[in-house]
Amino acid sequence: MPRPASDERPESPPADPVEAPPPRPMRILLVSQMYPGPTAPDLGTFVAALERELEARGHDVARAVVDRRGGRSRHAGLALDVLRTARSFRPDVVYAHFLVPAGLIAAIAGRAPLVVTAHGQDVENARSNRAVREATRFTIRRAQGVVAVSSWLRGRLVDVVPDAAAKTEVIDCGVDLERFAPADRDSARTELGWGADGTAFLCVGSLSERKNVLRLARAFEQREEGTLVFAGDGPLRPALEGRPGIRVVGPVAHDRVPLLIAGSDVLCQPSLMEPFGLATLEAMACARSVVATQVGGPPELVGAGAGVLVDPENERAIAAALDTAALLPRPNLAAWAAAQGHDVRLQAERVESLLARAVQDQRA
Repeated sequence: MPRPASDERPESPPADPVEAPPPRPMRILLVSQMYPGPTAPDLGTFVAALERELEARGHDVARAVVDRRGGRSRHAGLALDVLRTARSFRPDVVYAHFLVPAGLIAAIAGRAPLVVTAHGQDVENARSNRAVREATRFTIRRAQGVVAVSSWLRGRLVDVVPDAAAKTEVIDCGVDLERFAPADRDSARTELGWGADGTAFLCVGSLSERKNVLRLARAFEQREEGTLVFAGDGPLRPALEGRPGIRVVGPVAHDRVPLLIAGSDVLCQPSLMEPFGLATLEAMACARSVVATQVGGPPELVGAGAGVLVDPENERAIAAALDTAALLPRPNLAAWAAAQGHDVRLQAERVESLLARAVQDQRA
């Protein structure tokens, strides 16, 4: 199929009419064990994005967060921060990200009604560790509302904590459709210093076993052309560097990710498990084809024509998916259309409604 001459942004569909006025402004205490910081600008960017949208909707948000990687005292520091901030800020509602430890800390330290979001690893920890499972049960009992970022993750959570079923809603992290939008590929490649020729594959995330980066690299090496760029860092970085056709650019600030996606043709996220798939969704919003895992949330995002879903343990299937995705339209308007229903503003509105219900229930 021929590639369109440019990557101009498609015309957006008209917005749905607003059916009800927004809730009155709330004082929201945001608690998270992951948040962007000076030394980790890519940490918990999805938390910061939802925070910005809640503030844009008129709410007063104070935060108690961990904005760095590592450090044995970071969770103890978070607990003290929650206590201090809750005492001085007097929130109407506490909005926590991750069931344990952040949600548990919020459940113990905060007196306001609690809403907590499960993101994936917290649920897996509860499934494999009895102590974490009991802490998770306590957090869910204490919470007025629970959010899972995909239906797949909700099922995993309910399987390990059946009491979660009655209070868990599916609200994904969303994507900023203004920042992640179709852009000209060749201009982006010039700015990045990439060559203009050949298919560019991109993988954004930690260079770890769970992200399946070595299988992806071996699958790519079966191709005769193209480049595979890894944007991230992790324990498997030395095993990726120096391979023919593969470039490791290291960790990248989130505000630079749209440029990397614009310069690529296919975003690859064949993780062994991906509870949501933020990088996949961001690439789709940029009208780029994707190769994504079958395990987790991506099947709920990747519609027909948007990309290829693969068995992450099948290296031949990943190699075939790279070939197939490379032949999909550029820009990929099916991918772009599928991303439109996941606007972070829409997701923030849904979170806002859940927080408002928690406040109302507490008052009742």
